[in-house]
Amino acid sequence: MSNAIQNRYEFVYLFDVENGNPNGDPDAGNMPRIDPETNHGLVTDVCLKRKIRNYVEIAKQGEAGYEIYVREKAVLNQQHELAYINNPEIEKPPAKKLPKKEEEARIITRWMCDNFFDIRTFGAVMTTDVNCGQVRGPVQFNFARSVDPILPLDISITRMAVTNERDLEKERTMGRKSIVPYGLYRAEGFISAHLAEKTGFSEDDLKFLWEALINMFDHDHSAARGKMTARNLLIFRHESKLGNAPAHKFFDLVKIRRKDESRPARAFSDYVVSIDKDNVPQGVTLKEML
Repeated sequence: MSNAIQNRYEFVYLFDVENGNPNGDPDAGNMPRIDPETNHGLVTDVCLKRKIRNYVEIAKQGEAGYEIYVREKAVLNQQHELAYINNPEIEKPPAKKLPKKEEEARIITRWMCDNFFDIRTFGAVMTTDVNCGQVRGPVQFNFARSVDPILPLDISITRMAVTNERDLEKERTMGRKSIVPYGLYRAEGFISAHLAEKTGFSEDDLKFLWEALINMFDHDHSAARGKMTARNLLIFRHESKLGNAPAHKFFDLVKIRRKDESRPARAFSDYVVSIDKDNVPQGVTLKEML
């Protein structure tokens, strides 16, 4: 692992979906999430972090320091037990308690950060029966929002097979599939050098995070999600840890408009992405990754 990052970052991440459901809402029959007041599509930060975690599991399988804490069928108490097993000199405290000695508690929490990529990146609340503390992660996302309002479609589908023998006389069974014909989504993110020092989020981790954002959709295709593609990643790097300007000033520099307002967008080429590079604040550099 390299040293913790020494610079603050903000970024703008653009991705799109074609004939798919980027993030179903379980409270609405798994229809694509929307803002009910504007009909703009939404994708939660949790959804984006899940895709990053999935990419890490594929790309860093078996590599030390890149285990995933929140993964499918993981038992979190068992994950926490590993910290105590690998630090046998520290006596395991009673349920829900951290070690009484502050230094020992720090060792346990740091072991979790050092070994789990998603803990040192996104943070974690590990105050369960086997207590490993709480960590605030340096990398955070806003909800992604579609550039234009979306019109989710609920499509009927058929299946020629049946589930039970009693249904053999039926010709087919019916199902539903929810899609967005096309949507371009914009997410914004923040990376704190101050919090990175506490978790050990390093320059190597940062480089791999950018790689994950660029490639994660290529390893996440499914019939439900349709075609999802990363379209642009704009990174604003500050010269200092505290930063050289407020985050909103960078986000306001990135404008997206539809070329032809008379018809709905059905491809990324229907949009123009403009960046006011002349007004990037002093002490900040802009890098486009796509």
